[in-house]
Amino acid sequence: MTLELNNTFTLPAAPARVFQALTDERELRAWFAEQVKIDAKLGGAYQFWGKATLGAPKEPDASQSLTAFEPAQRLAFGWKVHGQASEVSYVLSEGEKPDTTKLVLRHVVKGPLPFASPKNVIDDVWRLNFANLTEHLRGRKGAVVLADFGSSKPEVRSTIEIAAPPAKVFRALREPELMNKWLFGAAVVDQTKRTYNYGWKYDYEGKSVLGGPTRILEMIENEKLVTDWPDWRGDEKKPTTKVTWTLEALDGGKRTRVTLVHDGFELVSDRSDYHAGWAGFLEGLSEVVLALA
Repeated sequence: MTLELNNTFTLPAAPARVFQALTDERELRAWFAEQVKIDAKLGGAYQFWGKATLGAPKEPDASQSLTAFEPAQRLAFGWKVHGQASEVSYVLSEGEKPDTTKLVLRHVVKGPLPFASPKNVIDDVWRLNFANLTEHLRGRKGAVVLADFGSSKPEVRSTIEIAAPPAKVFRALREPELMNKWLFGAAVVDQTKRTYNYGWKYDYEGKSVLGGPTRILEMIENEKLVTDWPDWRGDEKKPTTKVTWTLEALDGGKRTRVTLVHDGFELVSDRSDYHAGWAGFLEGLSEVVLALA
């Protein structure tokens, strides 16, 4: 059984800068893996291991080596994933906009993996990695969160403080006209029926999906909002996760600490690129709230 994943990512830096982030030990530890040893040349070591790597391998299991090395253009390496041989390749070229890079990823795994949907797991791992790389290249250290593949209860947690009272923040979480300004959707909220969705509609592998939440699980005025979150690919076999928004009044109610927790994931890889996504939406929420009269 052979699994092949192909994907394309746009990164916010020129190819030479991206290549450096892909080959420098210090940088790789910041966005990619807990432990890294690199000998940056064809045939050299490209070893990575620890809890931030799929399978949480130990150092003796880190046998990765470089099979292609063309500065600012191409990088490839072998990698045993859960005991199965695989090869990862990155092809870099200039992006459509200045100082951006188009990175084409190809990952081929030559054997069965212990997951119900192995291709989705591999896809989510790379979405997580490249979301971290994107934030790393932007210099947003607080937005980079390495996965913990040793965790039994994976979650996404993000916090922001907004210079506005909780009541204003809560309005932007439940009034569709305000929600649409930071969610870029067509939100529908019916508190009586407990209906709550962002209006995100898209196709995934030929299937129409209504993404985001569908209903309110719990709501405390100006304090807390809890919603469901079905699988973003529309896979009904995956467990529905949960998103909890908690609002804490600061400075006598003049400011609000917003804490978002997205939990209930079956696998650590299911976190995908949610952390970067939620961090971005929290910033958008802040901008909308601060613009309210």
